[in-house]
Amino acid sequence: MECIIVTGLSGAGRSSALKTFEDQGYFCVDNMPPMMAPAFLKTCMEEESIKRVALVIDTRAGIFFDKVYDAIEEMKNLGVDCQILFLDTADEVLIRRYKETRRKHPMNAINVTEGIATERRVLSRLKEMAKYVVDTGSYTVRQLQELLLNTFGGGIGDGVNIIVQSFGFKNGIPLDADLVYDVRFLPNPYYIEKLKTQNGLMLEVSEYVFSFPQSQEFMEMLYNMVTYLAPYYKNEGKHQVVVAIGCTGGMHRSVAVAQELYQRLINAEMQAVVIHRDIDKDLYLKSH
Repeated sequence: MECIIVTGLSGAGRSSALKTFEDQGYFCVDNMPPMMAPAFLKTCMEEESIKRVALVIDTRAGIFFDKVYDAIEEMKNLGVDCQILFLDTADEVLIRRYKETRRKHPMNAINVTEGIATERRVLSRLKEMAKYVVDTGSYTVRQLQELLLNTFGGGIGDGVNIIVQSFGFKNGIPLDADLVYDVRFLPNPYYIEKLKTQNGLMLEVSEYVFSFPQSQEFMEMLYNMVTYLAPYYKNEGKHQVVVAIGCTGGMHRSVAVAQELYQRLINAEMQAVVIHRDIDKDLYLKSH
């Protein structure tokens, strides 16, 4: 029996994650009271048709939340392969989402900001225990779904899922990055007039970036480093590695390099997902 405990900050995407697991045949329960989880899994283990379970356990449990740690230990003692998926994102993203939905924060604080701070403190220990931590602020709903499918689609622990993410340093380094590479040393297509408004997914931009020997040399070293490290991460029990590649704005150089790395990993039959966090951000800001 495999059990994924979906948890994390309110507004970070727990509902979207649970829907993805449900679509993949997991038996899913939202807002599971922690002390009831072991008994529920015992019942599931008696049914041959139930092989994988996903439970959302979070601060909505209120005064019962602290029971989660005993519950996890009890579930593991049942022989259940129990893993924790923790969904997180920056405070400003959470605040924006709460403003859009106009929902009350579950921590019953005087305002959303105070509620987020309190919830972070309450969840800090659970986050440390999590095998998978995802900053959902970098993903669309579809991208988050793709990430979860690559990570959990074949079952827990099948291999190392490499998330390649391009970003712009001026917008901040991704919170969940394991490896950060700065490609601002490469010639910048931004200063080429015909390439300025294009992005690194476009052939002309990509060809420009890789027309320089240092770009090709760096690409070889980057690919070799990531593929070298992947099995060692797996040996240490880490099944997800976020490789963040940044340039100034996250539109040209980092996108071209991230896309090339992703393609090489896929060609090598490794599990990989590519996310271009800031690819359209500059164009959006200029148009508003």
